[in-house]
Amino acid sequence: MLKVTNVHKAFGDNEILKGVDLTVQKGDVVVILGPSGSGKTTLLRTIDFLETADKGELEFDDIKTSLSHASKKTILSVRRKTGFVYQNYNLFANKTALENVMEGLVTARKIPKDKAREIAEKALEKVGLLDRKDYYPSQLSGGQQQRVGIARAVAPNPDVVLFDEPTSALDPELVGEVLNVIKELAKEGTTMIVVTHEMSFAEEVASQVIFMDGGVVVEKGTATEIFNHPKEDRTRQFLQRVLKSVEYVI
Repeated sequence: MLKVTNVHKAFGDNEILKGVDLTVQKGDVVVILGPSGSGKTTLLRTIDFLETADKGELEFDDIKTSLSHASKKTILSVRRKTGFVYQNYNLFANKTALENVMEGLVTARKIPKDKAREIAEKALEKVGLLDRKDYYPSQLSGGQQQRVGIARAVAPNPDVVLFDEPTSALDPELVGEVLNVIKELAKEGTTMIVVTHEMSFAEEVASQVIFMDGGVVVEKGTATEIFNHPKEDRTRQFLQRVLKSVEYVI
């Protein structure tokens, strides 16, 4: 369904991605783990052309293109097949929750306003926020704002939803409400790529776990394989450190 091959990306002399491959099948929940600076977010952003890769290829159903030299038309075609959930919500402050979800439907996809409103209300209902549809972002908690962001991403019924550390900007007590929404999407068969530091969530929902470090994929496998039987020393070190810190916080 979606495949990226040999993705390279550098910012100046800092090489962030060093030949990364990723394959996603329909219905997969691919979770990408790794320390800060490992290239997780950059990989996600190159898939949606929010960053232009220096090198690499993308296959997405019938689309085949270079990640470094894609045409505007191809980029638009890819983005119409994806939804993106940002770390910091990226909501319009001057628009209500409903208007934020409607915006992309009306402006990018040219859906008539009445139909867009209907779609947006269903998306807000899916994330448990239909009763807050007329609230502005400043009137919503961080968790509620992120749920609006998820509603906006899923409203057009994309083929793949990309989540860039969706809970990283949230206070700890608000993390659960966002993760529960993502878990429900996973149960419904939504195809997702999720960059996260939430280990228990990853272990619960992932059909494939990818561990990245230093701009490369160190190891990939099922959640059971990665969490219970990691093959690489670097994977074991990371999990021991992260899981110990989680245990300590609890």
